[in-house]
Parts: sequence; structure tokens; C-alpha cells
Amino acid sequence: MNERVVVVDDDSTILRQANMILTEAGLKVTCLKNGRLFMDYIAMNPVDFVLLDIRMPEMDGFETFRALREWENQNAKEPVPVMFLTANEDTDSEAKGLSMGARDFIRKPFSAAALTLRVKNHLDLIKLQNHLHQEVERKTAELESLSRHVVHTLAKTIDAKDAYTNGHSERVADYSREIAKRYGYGEDRQEEIYMMGLLHDVGKIGVPDQVINKQGKLTDEEYEQIKKHPMKGAEILTIISEIPKLVTGARWHHERFDGRGYPDGLKGEEIPEEARIIAVADAYDAMTSHRSYRDILLQEVVKGEIEKGMGTQFDEKFARIMLAMIEEDTGYTMHE
Repeated sequence: MNERVVVVDDDSTILRQANMILTEAGLKVTCLKNGRLFMDYIAMNPVDFVLLDIRMPEMDGFETFRALREWENQNAKEPVPVMFLTANEDTDSEAKGLSMGARDFIRKPFSAAALTLRVKNHLDLIKLQNHLHQEVERKTAELESLSRHVVHTLAKTIDAKDAYTNGHSERVADYSREIAKRYGYGEDRQEEIYMMGLLHDVGKIGVPDQVINKQGKLTDEEYEQIKKHPMKGAEILTIISEIPKLVTGARWHHERFDGRGYPDGLKGEEIPEEARIIAVADAYDAMTSHRSYRDILLQEVVKGEIEKGMGTQFDEKFARIMLAMIEEDTGYTMHE
């Protein structure tokens, strides 16, 4: 499709000349006599490029330019590229226009070749920029898709390693996302915390199987090995640079609100918000899953443990959201 160019000038001769030159160059041209007509026109029509005279009655070119940008902001429109037309040799006017965001200046009277080349060059540059932007978006989407695939694969690997936590990562991710949603996170942040929940235990890949799956009580040495999994997880997840916050959930989901957690002993607001959410979801799923040494805990017991941990193990505001979810789960279906 031919690019749509609007020429705004109060000089009829200039309008006729510009219209003839640019139409012959294969562009679709609209000519308007003043800024008010232009503002009315752009509100109803798509435009690819504007040639805008500076000296016009009522609204000069600078006022029209400001009105255009304000209208675009209010209507969430992409800025239309503008090139000023001027017979003024005052370099201050040129500097002012460029500082406002104009693409270029062309002085009147202009030659057909000069006008055609300047406008065509800018339109070609805009097309190239748009193409590059689309390519960046496409490549970013491909990387994000690959990253999600890696995340889900890692989550399945983690759960397969632990005979007693099948589906744990997925459930923690689901609970975390629901807490985030109820707390007021937008959809992007909900998705982000879901990913973080999926990989919060990825560091267990580095813990020996005999320790992970031991049925009896862990020795002090074995427990210290388990406690290393947040740091190991953070190290592993630095490779997924497209989703840098994954590290947050892995490293700090065992911190406690009272500062007695690990690995860094963070306290209260020092603990990243996402990790505080995952900590509640993780504890809930641990209590509502089968273990080698016990069955799923009764719902009232789980509720009591969450209440007891408010302000010590858990951030109270996220614990209360978890309690509301428990209250709504009247059939106690929210478990392994």
C-alpha cells in the first residue's frame, strides 16, 4: 500500500507543488490549509508522514505539532513522523523543531528531487525501524517460549527426583500465582511468579538421591546438604537470563519473616515479595502432600499451622490470603 502523506501549509502554491511531486513519487497525498483541519483529519484517518509548515495563521506549526503529540498520548497512538516546512532561515526555529521531536526540516522553495528524496528516505528508514522492531519482538517471543519449555522440563526433573513430592512444583506454582492474583499482581507478574514457583526447588537436583528420598530422620550432615539447595538453585537459574527473577524464588523461599530462615537470614521486607509468597505456598503444599513418615495433614491442622506461622515464618498478609483460600476449599480438594 502507498504511504499516506499529509501536507499542511496555508500557501496554496506550496500545496499544489508538494501534491504533484509526492503523488508522482507514488505516495498517497492529502493537502490541508491549517493545523485545525489537520487535527480533525488525523482523528479520523491513518497517516504515515506529515509535512508541516511552521508559519501559519491561528495555529502555527509548533502549536500543531504539540497538539498532535498530546492527542497521540491521550489516544495511545504511535507518534506520526513530522518534517517541518519552512522559508525561515532562522536556525533557532530549526533547533526548536528538532528538539520537539521533528524528523527533519526542508526549506521552501524546494526542488522536486530534494523533496522526494527526503520524504522517501525517511519513509524507508521508518519501515526499516518497524521491521527491526517486529524482528526483535519475534525473537524475544521465541526465547520466552524456549525459556518456558526449559522451566517446565526442569520442574518435571525435580519432581521425578523426589519420590514423595510428585507434582509439588506445579502445585506450589499454582498456589503462588493465585496468592499473587488475589494480592493484586497483574497478569505478567502472575505468570512470572508461576515460573518462579515451578523452579523454587531446582537446587535439589544437586542433592544426593539417598538424602532426598530418605525415609527416616535426616542426620545433621544430611540436613545441611538439603539446606544448600536454595544456593544451588540460584546458581543453576542464572543461565536463564530471559527470566532473571527465577533466581529470587529459588534462593529465598526458605527465608523466614522473623529472620531465622536460610540461606541468608533475611528478615521481613528484606525478603523479596515473590519469595514471601512462594514460602507460604511451599509450606502449604508440604503439609498437604504425602510423605514417607505421614499422610496428608487434616485441613484444620494445616490451617492452624499457617495461623501459627504468621509474622514469624510467613508474611502475615500472604498467609491471610492462603487462609482465605483454605476457607473457600470446603471439600478439601486443594492437596496432592
